[in-house]
Formats: sequence, C-alpha cells, structure tokens
Amino acid sequence: MAIPRASLPTLPSRNFLHRNYSLWSSKKDPSLESSLTRNRRWIVNNQIKNIILRCPNNAAPVRFIQSKFKTLDLQGKALNWLKKYPCCFQIYTENNDFHCRLTKRMLALVDEEERVKDSQELVLVNKLAKLLMMSSNCRLNVVKFNELKKSLGFPDDYMLRIVAKYSDLFRVVNSGARRGSMEIELVEWRPHLAVSVIENRACEKNVMPSYTCCVPSSWVKAWERFREFNEMPYVSPYVDARQFGEESKEMEKRAVGLVHELLSLTLWKKASIVKLGHFRREFSLPERLNVLLLRHLGIFYVSNKYQNYTVVLREGYNGSELIEKDELVVVKEKYGELMQEGLHEYNRRRHALNLEKKKKKGPVLVRLGKGDRRNNCEASEQDGDHGEQLNLYNPEERKRFYKVLFDGDDVLKD
Repeated sequence: MAIPRASLPTLPSRNFLHRNYSLWSSKKDPSLESSLTRNRRWIVNNQIKNIILRCPNNAAPVRFIQSKFKTLDLQGKALNWLKKYPCCFQIYTENNDFHCRLTKRMLALVDEEERVKDSQELVLVNKLAKLLMMSSNCRLNVVKFNELKKSLGFPDDYMLRIVAKYSDLFRVVNSGARRGSMEIELVEWRPHLAVSVIENRACEKNVMPSYTCCVPSSWVKAWERFREFNEMPYVSPYVDARQFGEESKEMEKRAVGLVHELLSLTLWKKASIVKLGHFRREFSLPERLNVLLLRHLGIFYVSNKYQNYTVVLREGYNGSELIEKDELVVVKEKYGELMQEGLHEYNRRRHALNLEKKKKKGPVLVRLGKGDRRNNCEASEQDGDHGEQLNLYNPEERKRFYKVLFDGDDVLKD
C-alpha cells in the first residue's frame, strides 16, 4: 500500500556541502584507500566506452571524445589517453580524422556484461523494491536515483527493463509540474523483502541481530563506542522512522542500519556521501550524515580521496579486496585487467622507443659543475691508491686507457 507523497527535498547548496563535509575523514586505511584508487582509471574508461557505444556504428571521432573530457574530469589530449589502452580502444583514420572504436576483446566483454544484466533481472527488481521499502513514502525521485544507479548495478534503461516491465510492483508518478518531479512508487509491499542483511545473517547463526566491528583492537575508543552502540536492540531500516524521535537513540540505530543496508546493496560496498545526502528526507537520514558515519568507525570507513567523500562498508572488504563479488563486479574486473594489460603494453613500447632514441644519440657527456669537481677531488684524495681508477671516468683518460688496451703491441714495440 503506497504512502501519500511527501514534499521533495531541495538539493544541498555548495556552502552546505563545504560546511558539513570538508575536513572530515577517518584515520587513513592504506588497504581501503588503494581499493578506491584502483577504480579511478576504470571509471573513466568505462565512461568512454559508453560514449563510443552510443555513437553510430559504435565508433566515435576522437575530437568528439575530446569535447567530453571536461565532464570526465580529465585534462590533456584524448588521443594520447586512448593510445595508452590499445587492448581497449582501436584508433584509425577516416577522412583525415582520427576515430576510435572498441577492440574485439572489449566488445566481447560488453556482450558478457549484457548477458549478466539479463540474468540478474530479478535481483535488480528485488533491489529496487527494497530501496523503495526503506523510503519514508515508498517513493524515490528518478533524477536522484540516477545518481546511484551505477553503484547499485542498474542499467541505463532500467525504466524500461525493470520499472515498466514489472508494473504489478512499480509505477511512475509525476504529480508535479516540474521536469524533475517524476518518481518511482512501490505498488505492493512484500514482507519477505523487508529483511536486512544483518537480520539474515543473525537468522542463519540463530543469534540476535548485531553489527560487526572491523577495526584493530588497539582502537580502544572506537571499540568502546561500538560495544555501547551494539548493546542496544537492533532497529530494522524497513520500519517507519516517524515513530522515533529525531534525536533519539532508536533513530540513530535505524540510520546506521539503513546506510549499512544500502551499502550492502551496492556493487562495491561503497557510495558517495554527498549523493546519499540527497536522499536525506526520503530515508530520514540526519542532516550531518558524515558526523553519524564518523561516530561509527568500526562499521564504516570515510575517505576524502580525490576530494570526493566516500563511505565504505568495512565488513565488505578483506584488505583491499571485496569479500563477496557480484557477477557484474567480476565482469567489470575483467575490464580492469584488459585495461591494465593495454597500459603495460603501451609502457613497454614507450620504453623500447626511448632506448632506441638514446642509442641513436650516443653517449651523453655530462659537464661537471664546480661543486661536482670539488667532490670529485675530495673523493680522489680519500681513495688514495684508487685515484687512477677514478680518473677513468674522465673522457680523455678513458680514450687513453682503451688505446693502450687495444694497441698494446704497438706500445711495447715503441
């Protein structure tokens, strides 16, 4: 049964984001930081892949890709970037203009990704239903949801593939006159889906629902805060938040549970804090979400890598590796391996070219400065009997040495 539509939240201003998110992050965890760094190049190349696939005949002019560089947060020439990944992108000329298309190996991975998406249709249906069931009015704004759809594993055409196809579970409503007021609404509440990951785990172990602390035992204060928090009864993110007081412990417990459940639904067990903040009213989250997350360091890790505040679910990782990998993640990791293979090949070619250039130029004689000469003299004085060997680094002395070495017979005759 659908809940009456609540007023939509306005997006936070830039001043709000600066005031509430700047200078806040967890103590650095090298393993989790490396997992965030590793995804950076893959994200950019995945966006370039999507740009190429949207073009006619799945081929794009390089100058068109260049025009998209600012939106990809890249600098420099697109041609140079594409050449770094020869296993992913194929460059060719047509009408005296550079064009780019995907390689056969890249296209094979695109087909594999589509097959996985088709096989996971029911998984995505349940995932969308769970998200709507956690919202206060069983509705989510389409524009806002699009910001998280990639993190959750939804395809670009999810409105047709999921929402329109399963009309018995979802429907689209647009009660406002504004362009961005379109929402997805849950038509039917399904109790078997309103069970969190924490509750499922507790049911399997036949214990009470509780969280897991994933920080070293030396973090005494974090452990004390975690034990105090964990002693309180678990509050499901699927219960109506309006029954709790805004500053109550139960409300905090529900908010932590909701972020935990939402991160568990994502592919990489992480999400942008700013994007989560856009759903503050729908999910009844606190205004200063980062403060809540930093209060529970045993459960969440907050990073400001690339000045992009991200929250990571600690229990989802073993070091820098995901513990449970979605089928879509496995395919995306194959993209990363192919990309890395191409980058290695590009670096190997560059290294070979640089060596060839050095060979053509010949040996380069470096002229010593006054300081270097003084150090050379001091070294010679300290070495004493080894002074003659050090003189061999002098070009003139080296010539004389080789002349004696190879023309020794003539020298002896003389």
